[in-house]
Amino acid sequence: MITVTEATATAGALKRLSDEGVSIWLDDLSRGRIESGNLAELVATKHVVGVTTNPSIFQAAIGSGAGYEEQLSDLATRGVTVDEAVRMMTTADVRAAADVLRPVHDATGGRDGRVSIEVDPRLAHNTAATIAEAKQLAWLVDRPNVMIKIPATKAGLPAITEVIGLGISVNVTLIFSLERYREVMDAYLAGLEKAAKKGLDLSTIHSVASFFVSRVDSEIDKRLTVLGTDAALALKGKAALANARLAYQAYEEVFGGERWTSLGGARATKQRPLWASTGVKDPSYKDTLYVDDLVAPGTVNTMPEATLNATADHGEITGDTVSGGYAQARADLAAVEALGISYDEVVRQLEDEGVAKFEAAWQELLDAVTKSLNSKGVDAE
Repeated sequence: MITVTEATATAGALKRLSDEGVSIWLDDLSRGRIESGNLAELVATKHVVGVTTNPSIFQAAIGSGAGYEEQLSDLATRGVTVDEAVRMMTTADVRAAADVLRPVHDATGGRDGRVSIEVDPRLAHNTAATIAEAKQLAWLVDRPNVMIKIPATKAGLPAITEVIGLGISVNVTLIFSLERYREVMDAYLAGLEKAAKKGLDLSTIHSVASFFVSRVDSEIDKRLTVLGTDAALALKGKAALANARLAYQAYEEVFGGERWTSLGGARATKQRPLWASTGVKDPSYKDTLYVDDLVAPGTVNTMPEATLNATADHGEITGDTVSGGYAQARADLAAVEALGISYDEVVRQLEDEGVAKFEAAWQELLDAVTKSLNSKGVDAE
């Protein structure tokens, strides 16, 4: 049992981060984390005010089988399909996590206390199916603090507008490029405008835009290393932060513009930037790099538990580290381009790989659940 004194000591940097206007969300979920009380403990002691999930997270949790045996047995007895079994298990976890975070949701007027669940990644390029699944997931979870994750593919953009227009809160995921991010914000505003025409209460509709960070450095650093020049190597570890900072500048522009003014006057909420993929991939970088250097008001940072613990232990939160750095950010990305590394090519590749990775994780999850159902004497279809 953690005492109040111990919690205060270990969460000092996390409290400072929260005080700077950054909402701390946990990028992980499992049934064991919920049932053991660990999630509630993180909320109580480490300023965690939200949870994000993705196909890889569920594959790791459910694929292990731990904590899911009884439900798997019941689902096998019912003779459900593997797709239905996976959705029953994932939505059950998200519903339970949403209940843990409900007090946070109520205390913040719906701003935080959110739990995200993603549409089937195999639907990433199918607008109509994405909309239909988003509606189904919102119905299955049946909690006001759920967010439906929709990928920022070309097909995902109109789905975002339609789902927001229905009054369903959305976490837009797999954003890598500044151009696509602006399209995501436009899709959100269009959705709010549709919701307003229907007479919906805009204050109940929330959204975050998950802008991926570390993967940008991983890909660009790899190309800089191949070049191997002093100029190239000096740019390693700079592109991801530059990209994210320019995304925040775009956020300030869009949500400080005329189109937003009328929606804000109708009590709509801003779509906050969410820094995703914040676990450092390169061990030579400080493990809190994408936390310490991406502090800005009105943002969300969703962290794997290792990054959360590292930040609590030795995070260096020194105030806003984003605003005012836009000129340098543009210069850093321009320097990368000047070396022959195409920004557009990199972000397009990262989006394609992001969708493919989630599809692969989802298939691994389906395969694992199929095996479990079959082991209980049922042929999963």
